[in-house]
Amino acid sequence: MVQSYLRHGPTQAFGLVCSSSSNSVYDGKLAYVPALEDVLVWDVKKGQMLAMWHETGHRAEVTCIIRSPKKDQFAVGYADGSIRLWSSSSSSVITTFNGHKKAVSALAFDEEGARLVSGSQDTDLIVWDVVAEAGLYRFRGHRDQITAIKFIPATGDIPSTSTALASMMLLTTSKDTFMKLWDLSTQHCIQTVVAHRSDIWAMDVNTQRNIIFTGSGEGEVKAWKVNTEAISKGLAVSDTGEINKIILPIATLPLSSKHRVSQISFHPTQPILAVQSQDRSVELFRMRTEEEVRKKQLRRKKRAKEKKDKQQNDTENDEPEKHEDEQIGLVDLFTPHVIVRASKKIRSYDFGNGSKDGIQLMTALSSNCIEVYAVPPPSKSKDLLEASRMYSVDLPGHRNDVRTLCLSSDDQLLASASNDSLKIWNMKTTACIRTMNCNQAICSTFLPGDRHIVIGTKTGELLIYDVASSSLIETVKAHTGTIWSLHVRADGLALVTGSADKDVKFWEMEHKAAAEDSTQSGRLLSLVHLRTLKMTDDVLSVRYSPDNKYLAVALLDSTVKVFYQDTLKFYLSLYGHKLPVLGMDISSDSKLIVTCSADKNVKIWGMDFGDCHKSIFAHEESVMQVLFEMDSHYFWTVGKDKMLKYWDGDKFEQIQRLEGHHGEVWALALSHYGKFVVTGSHDKSIRVWEKLDDPLFLEEEREKELEALYENGTVEALNRADLAISSGVGDGIPESSTTAEATGVSKQTSETLMAGERIMEAINLADGERKSFREYEEAMARLSADDAMRLQPPPRNPVLAAYDLKPEAYVLMVVEKVQSTALHDALLALPFAKVISLMEYLNIWAEKNWNIILVSRIIFFLLKTHHHQIVANRIMRTSLIPLRKHLRSALQRQKEVIGYNLAALQYLRRRDQAERVAHFFEDEASAEQIRLQISDGKKRKRVNLVS
Repeated sequence: MVQSYLRHGPTQAFGLVCSSSSNSVYDGKLAYVPALEDVLVWDVKKGQMLAMWHETGHRAEVTCIIRSPKKDQFAVGYADGSIRLWSSSSSSVITTFNGHKKAVSALAFDEEGARLVSGSQDTDLIVWDVVAEAGLYRFRGHRDQITAIKFIPATGDIPSTSTALASMMLLTTSKDTFMKLWDLSTQHCIQTVVAHRSDIWAMDVNTQRNIIFTGSGEGEVKAWKVNTEAISKGLAVSDTGEINKIILPIATLPLSSKHRVSQISFHPTQPILAVQSQDRSVELFRMRTEEEVRKKQLRRKKRAKEKKDKQQNDTENDEPEKHEDEQIGLVDLFTPHVIVRASKKIRSYDFGNGSKDGIQLMTALSSNCIEVYAVPPPSKSKDLLEASRMYSVDLPGHRNDVRTLCLSSDDQLLASASNDSLKIWNMKTTACIRTMNCNQAICSTFLPGDRHIVIGTKTGELLIYDVASSSLIETVKAHTGTIWSLHVRADGLALVTGSADKDVKFWEMEHKAAAEDSTQSGRLLSLVHLRTLKMTDDVLSVRYSPDNKYLAVALLDSTVKVFYQDTLKFYLSLYGHKLPVLGMDISSDSKLIVTCSADKNVKIWGMDFGDCHKSIFAHEESVMQVLFEMDSHYFWTVGKDKMLKYWDGDKFEQIQRLEGHHGEVWALALSHYGKFVVTGSHDKSIRVWEKLDDPLFLEEEREKELEALYENGTVEALNRADLAISSGVGDGIPESSTTAEATGVSKQTSETLMAGERIMEAINLADGERKSFREYEEAMARLSADDAMRLQPPPRNPVLAAYDLKPEAYVLMVVEKVQSTALHDALLALPFAKVISLMEYLNIWAEKNWNIILVSRIIFFLLKTHHHQIVANRIMRTSLIPLRKHLRSALQRQKEVIGYNLAALQYLRRRDQAERVAHFFEDEASAEQIRLQISDGKKRKRVNLVS
């Protein structure tokens, strides 16, 4: 009988405030921040997480977030090149765009939120139609990662036949040192500027859209002027024969920091410019008016004159006019205002809505926390202005890697420790309930009773914490080197520690009376040193056997020594690893010992003779920890390859591999009841993997892995841009246009391939059904009405009978179910024979007036894509001529309906405007009510004044 196992699945991810993979967005109250593959919404004032935007099964990191002018919508770019539009009110995905081959690095919406432009590490720009949920075109021209995108509106009289929506310019910067200006109406780059000597990392345009600021990797900020006159005239030639430039250099803005400029942005309403360098500071500049600059220049001249000639009176009344013509430079307009210095390195920042005491600046730090600063408004006093920290969200996560995890005996509490803090988590709510300072933690364990936690540190100290009072109650100077491992004996009476000073020390737990000034009431727990076992090399791991008989010690020389724990007499030596053993565990029945090493292997040994049962190549990188599941020979391993793996220690087979972490996995903790597994990683997240009721069969798992590999290979082959569409593979871009500046948007994914296969299956099924009925009708037509050979019609296809649909209606239903964003890519997966069949169905749908919008979209795409084959194929003529006739009449009907609706809407708008004007000018009170008011004494009367 085939053995089945129970599947484990990810259920929780916590310990993250914000990751440093993307920028963050702030609206004055809520912060929308990346958390690896999710987006978290924080109320910064309360320090409370309000929502998590998570899509099941999607593991790619968030790399870019932007808010749409439609306030409810957010566009989020991911590391796999996909873009998802999220609704903030429902925390759900509206649509998904797939077009980039690498991570999305920049996003921008136009003013209406109808178009979205994305830039990527694959150097491409893609313009997306948000309403139609389709890619419009792809721009190629940059040679490195796109770093910033901005829309610049073009004036109305630009020489173009395009609609008003399309008359926009697009400004992009890249790490290839170029700044490019694209005309969306002609889909061409109209100006390329070599802006800096090194990579351009940041760019922004002011609210008037006439000044551009760019920041480089050398810490330089340059200002550029947008020549609006040149935009309105188009690419006109000047008198000297040169084409008028639209972007012109102005000046360089001096900064106090020389680090790389990471972000530049203007405040949406206030005259403030912020420049963030690749360190802990954000410099804020105040934009002064020309009048303020003139006054300052006059004061400076006046002081200089007074200093030069103190005796002479200032009699020149026309001095203001004298300096009126003096040039005002850009540096004069931008004056340093405040430098905001955060506690750690800043990943990104965003302005919040203005508060009473100035503006708010939210900084997302690379140390997994958010800080909000209040920037004071400009004042006339000479005092130095400083930004004050208003809010900080840092308690729900560690500042550094999670190095060690341990669970309480009832699985209710989880302790996690990093380089700076120890945190206690409630496993049911995943809430952080205690935070304690802790220095350079390496290993940890709960002591019997679950009231105390012992931490082994890099400096060789044992720190004992009391959970109830969340205080450090004792520090024991245990070793002179790093304590790499500690373990409590199964009877709960003793503790063993192993250190880099080559000592294994044994400790006994002792209770003593608390001092008067102690924060803990009752009896204190303390560790008393009993004996020391000297080893020949650094001790990396120590482990008691569950039957209290043996002690296993792993050394830096790649061997494991096993001793009798009572007499410390040598019992076994396990050697075979090529690099040091980083972790080990002994099974509950004390029969097996499993070791994991930096040589990427896991070895299973027998405790009776010390023989190696099996050596398994387990991970792609060093295996950091291994633990046996309770009362079984199944064990778990974690490694630097970001993987968690589940193994059968008797059959030496991998049961399951679990992906989810985005960094090296350092720590592993197992439930004492076998219900879940907890892992801690370099990405600062703690993840819980629960045992599900879903059975798992190894053969099925292997098949799924092979299928995934095959699909990935197929998708990669289809996305090769160097192959023409007629060759059967490629991304729909003909060979001649691969170097074109503007091309179509296409990217095959496993979802689009599946959608294409579903359309093919539906066409095959419908073709077969129509063919059988056509043959039956032809056969019956040759027979007379009373012929004895007349038969019943053939049975309907079970699928069509179940849906009770005709073949053409079934094909339409399948096509309608394909996502709008994946439709074009799904149609590219169809072979040309199926395209011919689909044309026949398109003709039927147009004739019956079914979903004309979808029919038009499909026919136009197929004609554009397969133009050469359709022109060369005479068979197509028979289906195209009636299709043209039916589609024209259907579109004419659609046009009439739209015209009628537009006329009705315009009539309603005119009536609404007329009513508003009438309400504004007319008083609602009637003439009779006015007469009553006058008779009640509202009019003027004679009054006799008595002196």
